[in-house]
Amino acid sequence: MTAPAPKTIEFFFDLSSPWTCLAFNNIRSLLADCEVTIRWRPFLVGGVHNQVNASFVQSRATEMTSPKWLHSGRSLMDWAAYSGVTLNFPSKHHPLRSVHAMRVCCQLEHDQAALEGFASAAFAAYFTDMRNLDDPAELIAIAAACGLDGEALAAGTQQQSCKDHLRTNTEEAVARGAFGSPSIFVPTATGERLYFGNDQLPLVKWAIQTL
Repeated sequence: MTAPAPKTIEFFFDLSSPWTCLAFNNIRSLLADCEVTIRWRPFLVGGVHNQVNASFVQSRATEMTSPKWLHSGRSLMDWAAYSGVTLNFPSKHHPLRSVHAMRVCCQLEHDQAALEGFASAAFAAYFTDMRNLDDPAELIAIAAACGLDGEALAAGTQQQSCKDHLRTNTEEAVARGAFGSPSIFVPTATGERLYFGNDQLPLVKWAIQTL
């Protein structure tokens, strides 16, 4: 009997999100025993929030000392410790203007291994080493350390095709129901199911195995 083809899940992400950093680091090991392919999909979470989740941006600006936000911050650090991720957050570069970094990611989407390697290095650079991903020189250095042509990627961020790629990915995610990062889409027998955030990764695994 022919084995069933592995499912392909789509992981829409923005490098500016600490919860996305954790989910990115956790999803591989969690799904190691599943027949699944992960497709990494860069998008701009600020663009998502502007379209469908403006209240989040407003609450971040006005409610950072509320019990809910304080609890969320403690939970974030607990998850980082649980996941074995060194999270030095927030740094002086937070909130991050991530558009240039995500345009670099868009240029690598056709090469999923290269995109995963760059994203892993970029997450560590921002959340562990507190480097500024809005600085083209930092992006060039991170890409070069991954064996990529950082200069070419930095130049490519100014090309209209690259800008359109990021906008198209963002609009696609919103059209499919995304409201933040990470947005993880799992195919089902009747369509697809959206899961949001690091906390829902166990449900992602359940959906892959069940739906």
